[in-house]
Amino acid sequence: MKFSDYNIAPEVKQNLETMGFKRPTDIQYKAIPHILKGEDVLAIAQTGTGKTAAFAIPIISQLHVRKTSSRSLGIRCVVMVPTRELAVQIAEAFQELARHTKVRIYAVTGGVEQDPQIARLEKGFDILVATPGRVFDLVHQGHLRLDRVEMLVLDEADHMLALGFLNDIRDLIRHLPKQRQTLFFSATIDETIKKLAYSLVRNPIRIQISPSNPVNTNISHAIAFMEMDDKRFFLERLIKENAEAKLLVFIRTKVRAERVMLAMERVGIETMTIHGDKEQQDRQQAMRSFRNGTVKVLIATDISARGIDVPNVDYVVNYDMPEQPENYVHRIGRTGRGDKKGKAVSFCAPEEEKLLREIEAYIGDPIESIIFSDDERQITRALSPESKIDLKALMKEVAEFEETAGKKKGKVKKKK
Repeated sequence: MKFSDYNIAPEVKQNLETMGFKRPTDIQYKAIPHILKGEDVLAIAQTGTGKTAAFAIPIISQLHVRKTSSRSLGIRCVVMVPTRELAVQIAEAFQELARHTKVRIYAVTGGVEQDPQIARLEKGFDILVATPGRVFDLVHQGHLRLDRVEMLVLDEADHMLALGFLNDIRDLIRHLPKQRQTLFFSATIDETIKKLAYSLVRNPIRIQISPSNPVNTNISHAIAFMEMDDKRFFLERLIKENAEAKLLVFIRTKVRAERVMLAMERVGIETMTIHGDKEQQDRQQAMRSFRNGTVKVLIATDISARGIDVPNVDYVVNYDMPEQPENYVHRIGRTGRGDKKGKAVSFCAPEEEKLLREIEAYIGDPIESIIFSDDERQITRALSPESKIDLKALMKEVAEFEETAGKKKGKVKKKK
């Protein structure tokens, strides 16, 4: 079946053709007809399956063809997502699909000043893409009305719950009309997610896309075994050997992300970081620079794994092994998008091998291993300018200096 065969607005069909979309993916094929009928949908589908278009296409088509009254009366569709980056990207996808239609879209997220957002909302929009926290604030302050909402979408619902948005979501539901269409999308499902889903949907059509291999076949992925202290040397080597490639590097914590960025800077490699402690404008700048290729290496934490949809990412590097097996799939799914090929490599230290076993059990297959000889490890270290710096000696010197300074300060106090 082709998109041209669907009963969707001609303007949307034209946009799909312009974007080069001819045939739907599995999730789009199964979801779009039911959404067009106005039915509630509960869909379980992994990242990279095309689920944004699965709900965006029918929503835009329906809102475009329906008779509309003044936008000042309120938002007609709310799409809730877990992260700021995902909100921006989904809004952009909606805008592209809504060209030449009467549908207007706006994204609001936390981390930035409210006043400009409030001013924009007063102009009126059909579709609001937002993170739950900011919507919660705007509703309770009286700046946002949800009583006219016809459609509610919860995207990446499992990630929203993991980030602690459950109470915000439940509170916001009280402000929505009971008669509405609800679309619930999640990459995974457990009892908590199932309980939330069935409290929101009515007689839903359940769709589950479960490929035999959760890893996209466009991605070649491997595990490189090394000591934890050697990871920075092998990352440097990978970047320098692929100077024109775009690399997305995943780190376990915000602090480690900043440390790895500094380590790369010391050897002359420009990188940027994106994580929860960064200001929203800095996160947006990092995404722009990575997207347009100004910066070739972006270092991210897991909070961003589902919010980064950048074309032509050549490599995903798991600098730290993910602690949740499903996050492995989400991370490496940032490469090999669409019909593109991608590569992923994970740096596994001895203390992380338990995590590797859990990942292999989750995906159902062993991951190809890369074993470095002692000679190759030594050569990799020796090639780095960083190896000329004796970091242990430097840290010892700093510690001794601080201890001496502390003793001197104590003596001065005693004399007084």
